[in-house]
Amino acid sequence: MIKAGFARVDVTPPLGSYISGYYDPRYAKGVLDPLLATAVAFDNGKKKAVILAVDVIGIGQIAMEKIRPAIAEAAGIPREAVFVHCSHIHTGFGPVVGARIRPEDDFYNSEFLVWLTKRLCDVAVMAFDDVAPAKMLYTKGEVRDVAFVRRFRMKDGSVRTNPGWQNPDIDHALGTPDEESQLLILKREGKPEIGIVNFQVHTDVIGGEMLSADYPGFVRRTYEKNVDNSRCMYICGTQGDTNHVDVRQSFEKDCAHGYERSRYMGKKIAMSVLSNYELARELSGDEINFAEKIIRVKYNKGGSEEEVRKAQELIDLQKKVGTDEALKGVEPIMRRVELIAEASRIVRMTKMPDEKELVITALSVGNMALACFPGEPFTEVGRSVKRNSKFALTMTACCANGYEGYFPTEQAFSEGGYEVLTTSYARGSAERVIEASTEIVNAL
Repeated sequence: MIKAGFARVDVTPPLGSYISGYYDPRYAKGVLDPLLATAVAFDNGKKKAVILAVDVIGIGQIAMEKIRPAIAEAAGIPREAVFVHCSHIHTGFGPVVGARIRPEDDFYNSEFLVWLTKRLCDVAVMAFDDVAPAKMLYTKGEVRDVAFVRRFRMKDGSVRTNPGWQNPDIDHALGTPDEESQLLILKREGKPEIGIVNFQVHTDVIGGEMLSADYPGFVRRTYEKNVDNSRCMYICGTQGDTNHVDVRQSFEKDCAHGYERSRYMGKKIAMSVLSNYELARELSGDEINFAEKIIRVKYNKGGSEEEVRKAQELIDLQKKVGTDEALKGVEPIMRRVELIAEASRIVRMTKMPDEKELVITALSVGNMALACFPGEPFTEVGRSVKRNSKFALTMTACCANGYEGYFPTEQAFSEGGYEVLTTSYARGSAERVIEASTEIVNAL
């Protein structure tokens, strides 16, 4: 028999905290809504496991080497049974990734990381304390007008990510979004029911310097408002090549971003699965299994001594005067971001070895599987793993048990664009991730 438990804690940092997600620094000036850490625990009497979803942009594998064992020790479970997913919001605490802006911004040695680790231990323990017998069900839906491929072939043959609002030089989008939404329902005896919602689109809708859980917060609140006595977790899937807006559309720019757009997206995602709620089918089985596999991928190195020198000069100038001033006259704005990001990658790679170890992890509970990726894979990575899976329900999680950047597909490397210019990993890495993830999911 499966038992399931739920817990949630507030992890909102203090004002003045550095907000990661862009190449120019931002510092929290206020709170639109709290940042949360949510845990769902599973126990079948023989094995236990816990999923945590945290409202931060991402936590690197270095920090996870401290966090997962700490949670495991607190909850009395193996480290491999701990799954920490980050919602990848761009309006939460950082810097989890990227260069350190100030000495006090050293996340890996910060007081905030110590405090956050304790909070994650707390929420995991509280979830196990809350377990009750549960029946598992699932349903799926479709979400339109929420996720859009953000990479475009231009009329001159080049590839641009977010090439600017209604850019007349756009020819066509490179791919299609995964618009499938998924819901795992845990109906518990004598306790609130738990819903785990899974969808995939980049979590950068609001922007600015106000802390917010972005659209995942609205998914949770919408679900809990519409299902009596329920609790909700949101897991963001593979979203590395998607955005929340199609720049080709004709509606006003003011309707494409911000808090109201975030609300719209969260409601649509939640309602897409709730519209099929009564049709949910029961999931069989009560086994709990978990696995991880370490793979080695090559770093995306390259650049002559002259290119490295020029890249370092651009980075130094950007830090001194900001991106817009350092690249004044370069249009569109996203092209400035590309140039800074590529320069950062060129310089960063000079300090790296030839290869990188990545940790690929997976969990199964009955006939449900969760495939976890330590970064931002392209949509096709998630599609492929779901398509290859033997399970009735296979959910995917980006930025899970590590955050190590973008994983563009082989096709994307042939095309180019921002993600290819900035990824730390060489051509073929995404396909290696698909292979390893498929292997461990189907071996559960």
